[in-house]
Order: sequence, then structure tokens, then C-alpha cells
Amino acid sequence: MREFVLYTAARFGIFGVTYALVLLMVWLVDRNGPLPVLWPLILAAVLSTFLSAYLLRDLRERFAQRVTERADRMSTRFEEMRAREDTD
Repeated sequence: MREFVLYTAARFGIFGVTYALVLLMVWLVDRNGPLPVLWPLILAAVLSTFLSAYLLRDLRERFAQRVTERADRMSTRFEEMRAREDTD
């Protein structure tokens, strides 16, 4: 569970920083006009997806390993319970 929380928080953090940087660049280019919200949001979502894929690779692999270990433990328990039922 810890890996999931860390990975999710890191993804949100990368998105937040990316969105802030995109808005800052838009504001620096056009200081007089209204600050758009939607297209910088979409651009930040796309950019943060690529950044997360690269920057969070190790964290994602640890999370996937933890999920696999848990699934293996649950499968083992299920098989043990099934074997007990077959012997009864």
C-alpha cells in the first residue's frame, strides 16, 4: 500500500509542477490577456505522463513487484484452502 501512495503522490506532484510551469510560460508570453486554463491543463497532462513514465520507473517497478508478491501469496492461500476442502 505504501508504494501505491508514494507512486500516486509522485504522479500528482509531477502533474502539479508541470501545470504550474506551463501556466507560467503562457503568462510570460501573454501577460495582458486572460490566462487560459483548459489547453495548458491538457498539455500538462500529456507532458506529465511522459515525465512520469521516465522519472518514476523504479517506483512503478517496486509497486508492480509488491502487487505480484501479494497476488502470489493470495493464490497460495487459495490453493491451500482448496486442498483442505478436497481432503475433507
